[in-house]
Amino acid sequence: MNFWDHQYSSPEYKYGKQANQFLRNQAVRLHPKSRVLLPGDGEGRNSVWLAEKGHLVTALDNSRVGLEKARKLAMERGVGIEVIEADLEDWVPEAASYEAIVLTYLHLPPSLRASVHARLISCLRPGGWFILEAFHPLQLGMSSGGPKVENMLYTSDMICADLRQTTQVAMKEVFAWQGQAQLLEGSGHQGPAHLTRYVAQRQ
Repeated sequence: MNFWDHQYSSPEYKYGKQANQFLRNQAVRLHPKSRVLLPGDGEGRNSVWLAEKGHLVTALDNSRVGLEKARKLAMERGVGIEVIEADLEDWVPEAASYEAIVLTYLHLPPSLRASVHARLISCLRPGGWFILEAFHPLQLGMSSGGPKVENMLYTSDMICADLRQTTQVAMKEVFAWQGQAQLLEGSGHQGPAHLTRYVAQRQ
């Protein structure tokens, strides 16, 4: 059983069943029936919510346990989602195949972060959206969640630099914010947190 299989092994949903608030706020940018890819969506709370809004959703994760709970949540809500069990280290998406990519607390080590982000934005169609929320390095020492090593925490400058490295795909920064917010997401994210929020659009 891998780390995330273990994290999701409880009957409860570790981060709750409600979609991330930043995603809720940003989803107004999406055209109706957009194809949306959600890498690392775990138990599916964000994927299912987007499917409820009429979007065509793909949830990708390396946790079989998490994806099984995502399927269960989708059935409870009466919607369909596609699920892919894969490791982002070697998964290669089809180019220009999605209208949006949503990354919610997908924290990758420095050796993978830039290359994975590059591969992900390559699958955006022109006009497509890159929407990210993650923990900022100032989250260290706070008890509301996130990795406990600084090099797996993100600043907006890091994300911007990752996207600029992909010369084949031009991305325009639309929104970048770093600061504190209150998290109420299941037992996994509770309390004040220091976050990075970032939105870019493929040109």
